[in-house]
Amino acid sequence: MAIQRKPVDIVIVGAGVAGTIIAKELLDAGLQVLQLERGRMVDPNEDFAMPFAHDELKFTVHSDLGQDLSRETVTFRNTIDEIALPMRQMGSFKPAECVGGAGILWNGQTWRFLPWDFEVRSRAEQRYGAGCLPEDCTSQDWGLTYQELEPHYERFEQVYGVGGKAGNLNGAIVPGGNPFEGPRASEYPNPPTRPTLSGALFTEAAQSLGYTPFTTPSAAMTRDYVNPYGMSLNRCVKGGFCSQFGCANGAKASPLTTVLPALLRHRHYELRPHSNVVRINLDPSGTRATGVTYLDATAKLVEQPAELVILCSYTLNNTRLMLLSGIGQPYDPVSGTGVIGKNYSYQPVGTVNLFFEDRSFNRFMGGGAQAQVIDDFNGDNFDHTGLGFIGGAYISANNGGALPIRSRPVPEGTPRWGRAWKKAVSRYYDRSFTINAHGGCQSYRGNYLDLDPTYKDAFGLPLLRMTFDWRDNERKMSAYTTARAAEIARAIGPDHLKASPVKGKYSNVHYENTHNNGGVIVGGDPRSSALNKYLQSWDVPNVFVVGASAFPQNSANNPTGTVGALAYWTAEAITTLYLDRQDALVDA
Repeated sequence: MAIQRKPVDIVIVGAGVAGTIIAKELLDAGLQVLQLERGRMVDPNEDFAMPFAHDELKFTVHSDLGQDLSRETVTFRNTIDEIALPMRQMGSFKPAECVGGAGILWNGQTWRFLPWDFEVRSRAEQRYGAGCLPEDCTSQDWGLTYQELEPHYERFEQVYGVGGKAGNLNGAIVPGGNPFEGPRASEYPNPPTRPTLSGALFTEAAQSLGYTPFTTPSAAMTRDYVNPYGMSLNRCVKGGFCSQFGCANGAKASPLTTVLPALLRHRHYELRPHSNVVRINLDPSGTRATGVTYLDATAKLVEQPAELVILCSYTLNNTRLMLLSGIGQPYDPVSGTGVIGKNYSYQPVGTVNLFFEDRSFNRFMGGGAQAQVIDDFNGDNFDHTGLGFIGGAYISANNGGALPIRSRPVPEGTPRWGRAWKKAVSRYYDRSFTINAHGGCQSYRGNYLDLDPTYKDAFGLPLLRMTFDWRDNERKMSAYTTARAAEIARAIGPDHLKASPVKGKYSNVHYENTHNNGGVIVGGDPRSSALNKYLQSWDVPNVFVVGASAFPQNSANNPTGTVGALAYWTAEAITTLYLDRQDALVDA
């Protein structure tokens, strides 16, 4: 029999980027908030102290802060006619399992989505005609626009201390910034990072080809900074060990450094780590949540009543919890009906490796968002007529701090092992850098998430099953944008060059990025989406689901900035609209 807890106003599932922001906003509105996190508590002063913070084996191979795959994992297959098998090791993506979530392990690149990203279908069809999207493409407009989300992007950038240069201030194009971005109401709160040698070479080459390079927005502080919640962050010293690591210098913004300390001193806030939510409980009508059931640290069932349930866990777990709870109709790829699990997508990344015989780049010293970039081939910023695809990629030269063990770039033709391979690794570790074509991904009828009929977790619950593969649209897009990246590389003049666009089947073995999205998507119609524009469930109005699980398709841009903006957007909707109505905010 489950342990019964006292009721609370709000229960939030997940203590990552979205969950901590919403908790702070609801606490400030006078509500009682309980936050449940299935992972452990993390203390940056202890867990990320030097020299232990720079342990590649611990954090990148053994994924110390990652999801425990021995207890719960994901099964994977490329197509519906294959048998899905469980992931036994962290592969192309690495969900976290700790207080702070993947917001601890990110590299700090803080993008806004393009206005086009929110209205992909309508804008593409308006420009290129009704047949421009692949027949099986299920991408759709959000029902929410960039203009509506813009003030919440600004709020997130202030709290996370993002450094950058505006390129579009209230419709006026500003030199030095991104001329393709949506209009911004204000400058970034911090200045941009200073270019590295590789970034300077990229900038010069891109300009020679007529492109408009700028500096990637970064949540690794470019100067000492105090955010609106009174949290102090230090200037980044570019010491490497950034992506997949906690920050040893307290310079990379994360839930632990920007929001959580303000939560922990609030008397109406409680955080319970080691609380693995397994179900949202519903009343007999199935149209109202009464709270959640979770497993505590001793694997005992606990029932937690609440007036409002907000899911803010990772994309994959948000989807799994909705399926396990029976909220919304599960998606069926054969009939094309249902909404939960629909429109899962990822991000394809093409690469161009540049190798030099007589130049070194001090690659060890860097940060995850230390990059120069162009947006000329992102979204619909260029004419796609006759290209055979829609969407695009941002192209960047990023000096993220080359890991001394796992960074092993070598030119084509190098033996895969032995003395010659070792010699090449040693020679080119610091005589190389990479230009990425970081692409968007449309959604398709056969790419989705559901509950696996065979495999279960350690507690007897079905695992989440992922069915996903690249489509011709993304392969053509990657080939095109990687070719543009190679043109920039050739203008730099390396001695050797290796271009690798995305092609063939998607593989979940080698790490690419932790930018999974979809499964509980936002939209303007309950027949094709799980959530209304405020990220409120169409079926159960006192359930909100916040995170990249809401994206109907994947932008080329990194998701964290948009996740943070959505958290502020939804928190505002709850405090200004929902608390008065206690019902659906949009008519179905």
